[in-house]
Formats: sequence, C-alpha cells, structure tokens
Amino acid sequence: MQRSTRWTVCGLAGLVVVLAACGSSKTTTPATGAATTVAGAVNPNGKEVLPPGDIPDNQVFVAYSPALGGYSLTYPQGWSQRQGAGTVTFSQNFNSIEVTAAKTPTEPTLGSARANDTMKLRSLNGFKLVKIDSVTRSSGNAIRIVYEATSPTDRVTGKTVTLEVERYLFWHKGTLVTITLSSPKGSDNVDPWKAVTDSLVWK
Repeated sequence: MQRSTRWTVCGLAGLVVVLAACGSSKTTTPATGAATTVAGAVNPNGKEVLPPGDIPDNQVFVAYSPALGGYSLTYPQGWSQRQGAGTVTFSQNFNSIEVTAAKTPTEPTLGSARANDTMKLRSLNGFKLVKIDSVTRSSGNAIRIVYEATSPTDRVTGKTVTLEVERYLFWHKGTLVTITLSSPKGSDNVDPWKAVTDSLVWK
C-alpha cells in the first residue's frame, strides 16, 4: 500500500508539471478588456476606406437648375462648380460631371454619335473607345458613349490617371443636353452615375 500511494503521488506531481508546461505556451492578453484583432483582418469598427474615385454610398445630391438651360438635375453635394460658355462642371479630385446644353434641331442617333462625337473625342489624350449604345433613363432615351482617356495633370501632385468616361446625349424638342461623367479607372460609381442621369428633368 505504501508503494502504491508513492507512485500515485509521483504520477500526480508529473501531471501537474506537464500541465504547467502546456499552460506556459498560451499567449496572455492585457487585462484591459480591449478587443484584439488578427494582423491583416478588417476592423469592423474602423472608418470606411474607399478606393480612389469611389463616391460613398451615403453621398448627398443637391439640385442644379440653370436659368436658361431648359433642364435640371442633381449632383454630389460639396463638389466644386465651374461655369462657362453653356457648360457647367462639378468636380472633386479626379471625378467630374460636365453638363452642356445646346440647341440642336435633330435628335442624335447611334450612327451620328459614331460619325461625329467619336471623331471629336479622338483628340483626347489616351482616348480608347469602349462602346456606343442606347440607354433609357427617367427623362427618356439617350445615346451613351463609353470610353477611356488620360486626365489633365493635377496642378498639386503633377500626376495623371486613366479615366473611365460615360457621355450621355439627351435630346428633347430641339435641346441637346450632354452629360459627361468621369472617374479614375477602377472606380465603382455605377449607382451614383445612374442617379445623376436619372435626375435629368426637362423644363
């Protein structure tokens, strides 16, 4: 009985040593109650980081209605505005919305867009035609010209980027409104650009 008791005590002592050794391999965390994250993981509480050119989902749009333009539409609030020669441009960084209104007696077609508009666009640096098609928006049908071009040089950084551009030709009773939407290549602005073109209202 004494030998059996001695082996039992020794066995328990050895088990304690093994458990202590295993326990020492665990990583302890500070008793601060703060959550820890794995390196490279997305912090669910962090601020949303958008790729360059992406317009945020919570962007607010405000109305623009020129006195003599014959139309109104909305554009992103807070963007700078520049006017001149029947054209207004809203911009932020490399994103821009250019709107031009002109009296045009005939409605543009896919054929006239290929023959006339793309010929003018070919003078742009880095021009590359992607497609020409017809789309439907709230105000009616429009000719859409999708292309790539090189942006003007940024006056602060001295850099240029490749732009993805959508140009819409809207026509109504002799008035042609051209809306040109530009973003850095790779931006995901499908929804904002549709919101802008859907907001066009004829006056």
